[in-house]
Amino acid sequence: MQIAALIFAISLISRGRPNFMVTFAELQTQARPMRWYIKLLSAVLALVFFAVLATLAIAGFLVYRIVKPQRTSTEINMQSFPGRPDAIQFSVAGNPSSREGWFFPGFRGASTIILCHGYGSSKGELLTLVSALQDHQYNVFVFDFAAHGANDGITSFGYHEADEVRSAIDVVAQRNDVNPLSFGLWGYNLGAYADLREAENDKRVRALVLDSVYDSPEQMVRVGVERQGLGGFPLMIKSAEFSFQWLNHQYRGELPLSNTKRMASLAGVQKLFIEAADEPELGEVTQQIYLKAPDPKDQAQIPHGNFASMDDEDKRAYENRVVSFFLLKLPPTGGAAASH
Repeated sequence: MQIAALIFAISLISRGRPNFMVTFAELQTQARPMRWYIKLLSAVLALVFFAVLATLAIAGFLVYRIVKPQRTSTEINMQSFPGRPDAIQFSVAGNPSSREGWFFPGFRGASTIILCHGYGSSKGELLTLVSALQDHQYNVFVFDFAAHGANDGITSFGYHEADEVRSAIDVVAQRNDVNPLSFGLWGYNLGAYADLREAENDKRVRALVLDSVYDSPEQMVRVGVERQGLGGFPLMIKSAEFSFQWLNHQYRGELPLSNTKRMASLAGVQKLFIEAADEPELGEVTQQIYLKAPDPKDQAQIPHGNFASMDDEDKRAYENRVVSFFLLKLPPTGGAAASH
């Protein structure tokens, strides 16, 4: 009100009102309309403030639920399970807890295929794909990422998980019954990102099968929010991405995997990109990465994504596609095939 009165007084001076003859009643009369606007503006600002605060709170809770998915774990009898698997313990740099993986032996000295499950899945859901590869004399290794299977923690959608892939390669390479310089990686969404990120810095990786890979972990956060049905709320996705970036602030300068300099390191690595028709969000991103990837590369479109949830017929077709790629591009008893 004081500000309104001052404005009114100045306006009278500008009109030539002599001797500042302004009464208090006149000031009150002019201030009333402005008081109404100020109240309305204050109410709007308060509403916006609390709406933004509520959005951030909901987004933070949502991200917490996303990075701590419901865990599923599969236990098998290592003595009686087909394929004679060995349980292998290994550690990950910067992580006090150990990981357990299952090693399925193939031909002595053969290449090893490491299978990396997707978000919300576990190594136990990949056993039929393990068997399909082992039947063709590959060594096969599977393990659970952080926050999956029996492991505690939270997922970073690939930042930390790439370190887990590297540790898995390291522990398998120490065996005397594998080729320590010849690895193939298969991964689905989370696993695909971690595989691609590791392959950019690891010359032991000769072949990659990347199913529904994404370019940056924030894209997977976006998919998670949309699948919760909250993507349409104003600022919800941006708030969720902000919360996730805050959790992983040490990676704030990380470039997308498809960055030209990063992709250049994959020249010569055999690559198969798989896109699922029923997962258009990730399929579009996978297509974009495929176009930017250097040769040699292949592409496949499938009707249904997520190997763990496929019916038997789709699983068999999928297994045949993956096994055929590895047989052609990374024979079990040799190095990577020459590209054409």
